[in-house]
Amino acid sequence: MDINELKIKVDECKTLKDLNDLKVSLLGKKGPIQALMSKMGTIDKEKRAEYGQYVNNLKNEISDYIENRKVILEEEVLNKRLQEEKLDISLDGIDVNKGSKSIVGGVIDEICDIFVGMGYEVKEGPEVELDHYNFELLNVAKDHPARDMQDSFYISENTLLRTQTSPIQVRTLEKCNGKGPVKIICPGKVYRRDDDDATHSHQFTQIEGLVVDKNVTMSDLKGTLETLVRKMFGEKREIRFRSSFFPFTEPSVEVDVSCFNCEGKGCNICKGSGWIEILGAGMVHPNVLRMSGFDPEVYQGFAFGMGVERIAMLRYGITDIRHLYMNDKRVLKQFKTTK
Repeated sequence: MDINELKIKVDECKTLKDLNDLKVSLLGKKGPIQALMSKMGTIDKEKRAEYGQYVNNLKNEISDYIENRKVILEEEVLNKRLQEEKLDISLDGIDVNKGSKSIVGGVIDEICDIFVGMGYEVKEGPEVELDHYNFELLNVAKDHPARDMQDSFYISENTLLRTQTSPIQVRTLEKCNGKGPVKIICPGKVYRRDDDDATHSHQFTQIEGLVVDKNVTMSDLKGTLETLVRKMFGEKREIRFRSSFFPFTEPSVEVDVSCFNCEGKGCNICKGSGWIEILGAGMVHPNVLRMSGFDPEVYQGFAFGMGVERIAMLRYGITDIRHLYMNDKRVLKQFKTTK
């Protein structure tokens, strides 16, 4: 068998399939190499070793030659593929639509970051709440209008969907066993019976804050809220307190921020007053402290609560709360966040 003739056949293979077929035909059980090996018994004993060495050398040489040809063909396949799949880096890229946090989620993160920077802890609690925590421990009397079935979603006589995130505050106070300090922020969904329209929703988001310690005053509350509004609405913002009433705080206040649109001169956003109401606050009622295990003669505190949707609407000029929940891409594309 002429080795040069076999090599010529190998060189004539243009594809890996052709080469593999040739390898099987030459080195397989029915191939010429195997045929030579099968003649071993017919060779004189004196010449068998020499014959066997010749056949093995022939087999090894043709095997190596086939492997070398295989490497060459694989490189040709790879180069052809790289040429066909080559990218034209001068072409414009494809704009991939990526999701992002919702407007409400982004505002929640911003507010929480502000308060965490002031040393607050973020606390969460159940959305299905006991009347005991949602009303009783917050100094809400049995005959208070907030307990009316028209205002709250009751599941049973003593269980309801929470109407505020304040229950997280009293749950946290209970766990402290009457010892401060307590400094928490409580974001979460709340539920109230309401007709959905441009400014109301039966489900919305609140963030409430609570500080309980010795020697806490209204000035501490005002300084805290000034920090919040200046970071959210601009460094020139001012706040003012207006007397109000909440069962769980005494004294209670409504908090206004100077209008960021007209700088206090009066416009349609602030209804000509120069001020915009943003949240409610006050000093924690002694009854709330006492029912949660704190001595109101030793500890004082302040609390505040804001609707996240209202903050978002004011900040971004959104006129309909429903835009925050509907999957309208025209709205969502305007508020892409990086967080």
